Order: sequence, then C-alpha cells, then structure tokens
Amino acid sequence: MSMDLTEPDAGSDLQRVMLKATQDADGTWRLNGVKRFITNGDSDIHLVLARSEEGTKDGRGLSMFIYDKRDGGVNVRHIEHKLGIHGSPTCELTYKNAKAELCGSTRLGLIKYVMALMNGARLGIAAQSVGVEQEAYNEGLAYAKERAQFGQKIINFPGVYDMLSRMKAKLDAGRSLLYETAAYVDIYKCLDDISRERALTPEEKQELKKYQRLADAFTPLAKGMNSEYANQNAYDAISIHGGSGFIMEYKSQRLYRDARIFSIYEGTTQLQVVAAIRYITNGTMLNNLKEMYEALEVSENLQRLKNRIGVLIGAYEETLNYVKALENQEAQDFLARRLYDMTAELVMSLLILRDATAAPELFEKSAHVYVRMTEEDVAGKSTYIRMFKAEALDSFRAQ
Repeated sequence: MSMDLTEPDAGSDLQRVMLKATQDADGTWRLNGVKRFITNGDSDIHLVLARSEEGTKDGRGLSMFIYDKRDGGVNVRHIEHKLGIHGSPTCELTYKNAKAELCGSTRLGLIKYVMALMNGARLGIAAQSVGVEQEAYNEGLAYAKERAQFGQKIINFPGVYDMLSRMKAKLDAGRSLLYETAAYVDIYKCLDDISRERALTPEEKQELKKYQRLADAFTPLAKGMNSEYANQNAYDAISIHGGSGFIMEYKSQRLYRDARIFSIYEGTTQLQVVAAIRYITNGTMLNNLKEMYEALEVSENLQRLKNRIGVLIGAYEETLNYVKALENQEAQDFLARRLYDMTAELVMSLLILRDATAAPELFEKSAHVYVRMTEEDVAGKSTYIRMFKAEALDSFRAQ
C-alpha cells in the first residue's frame, strides 16, 4: 500500500493539495493530477488525498480516496534517485481519470483521516529510527574494539568511549520513549475499538480521553527525538571509523545516508515541534513530568540521579513560565524547539531511570550518562531562553 499525499507544491503544507477528485454522472469518482515523493508508489492499493470540493483552497475541501492499481489510470512518471533508503522506491505519479472510491466522508480527508494515518506512520518512523540507532552503535562499538592505534584499541581512548556511551544512552532512552508512546497508543486504540462494540463506562471514557491525549502528546516527541538520535548515532559511527567510515564498503556510510530521511518524511522535526508545543505551553507535559516524577520509585543508588532530575524540572517550569510571559507569538515559536528538546529529554531521563531500576545490568550505565547529558542540555537551553529578549529576533532573520 501507499499513502499518496505530497505534491510538487504541497509538501508539509498539505492544505495546498490540488489533485482533483470529480464525479461522473453515475457517481464514479475520478482523480486527476500529480503526486510526488510517494513511498511504494507502484503499490496495489493507494490512499489518496484529493480536492473534492470545487472552489476551495484549504483543508476543508480535501477528501480521502482509495485507488486500486488494477483499475488503471495512474502511471509512475519516474522513480527518484535518492541519497538513501534505496530498497524503498519513491515515485512521482500522474493520475489521469483514475477511478477511485471515497474513503469515509467528504471534507474529512486532511483534518481527520490524514492526521490518524500520520500519527501511526510517525510511530513507525520512531521505531525505524531506534533500529538504525542500534545498528549504528553496534557498528561503532565493534570497530572500536578491533581498531588499534598508538599501541592500544581505540575503545580505550576517552574521546571514543565518551562518544560510544552517548550513543548507547540515546539509544536506550529513545527506545524507552518509543515503548512508552506505543503503550499509550495501544491502550487508547483498544478502548476506541471497544467503543464500537458497546458503550464505554464513564471510567473507560475518561481512560480513553487520557490515553488519547498522552498518545497525541508523546508521538511527536518519539518521532522527532528518535529520528534526530538516529542521525547523530549514524554520524558518530562514521567518526569512530575515521577514514574507513567514508568508504562505501563499510556499513556505517549506508546507515548515515538512510538515517537522513527519518527527520524529514512523515513530518519534519520542525513539524513535530509544532505538533507537540501546545501540550508543552499549556502545561500538559509539565504536569505529566511531575506525575511521572512523583510516581517513580528508583533503587537506592539511583536516588541522587532522580533528585537531580527534580531540580531540572523546577528549572524547566521557570523557563516555561518565562516564555509564556513574553506574550510574543513569534518569540515563542522561535524558542519552541528548545522547549521541545528540554521536555523530551526530561521525559526520557525519567523513563531510563525506571528501566535502570528494573534492569540495572542493562540500563544503569545509560541512566548515568543520559541524566548528565540532560543536565548539560537543559541547563544550557534554560539559560539561553531566560536571557532571550523578543527584540533580538531581528538578529536571527535571514540576510
């Protein structure tokens, strides 16, 4: 299957989709136009976002359609020659009176169906990213154990084992965030399925709302952070390999090329920030952090790390209040990425502490490294934000 959303003039801004859906006299829907950057574009079944309401220019005029390849009318204009993920064909498609069926109701294509599809896809990209994070770490670790310079294995050099420890910490924390998000999605989807068979009890309705909100808040964190971590781990794997990492015979170069798309497709990291920021600025994530912190029971030797996270949550709250007090939307948008990073890192710090308490042999080292990384990053971003003045925005605008 494929999702046919993107067009030459409608990438992240899907409200600009212009592929036309019209009806014949007998009610048959026909699709005409061009779709671009379609993963598995030569697939059998396509979900197609198209403009069904003539004269509209925004998302309210878009509907979702199902196209079957056996009905004809769609040609693969060409397959993209890409930097990475060569095993996955990305196509440009031309629709010429292609027969299609309406999926659901008209006008809900973008505002309901695409958003549901995208959330599922974003969780999938988070999982894909964790896989590449793991393989990049594996490649870097194996090479560092084998490569000798200056009379010893390079894994013994602080500059190398610092890099490897950070790769492992990002991997473990990122996987924890992925699993936590997937659990929220599973619970909310399960309750949603039950609601189609019978009326939910008042308690179940509350649970459904709670976990749907958590799934919506955590999905952009899981996708955005893990896609960035995959890029960082792939970059570091090449650094550990040195010149060999730049040679095509080594796997690290392929991981680097493949990882680059993760922070772009199914919504760029910047769009993940946009999706998450309302849960940050309205205090939802702050309350989640406080609840997670209070509920977290850690082993005795991890208690000091938990206490340090408590201090960071206090600094995070002060920083968040400072941004809201600016009462300047452009300044808030400018600082959003930093708030997003701080939020995700604090969430992952708590999750990795929980995992380290349950399985110290697997995660305790990563917990120590990740909390230190979070302290470094949250302290720096907090200082940056609290020293920021809205009038400084002019200095950052492109020349």
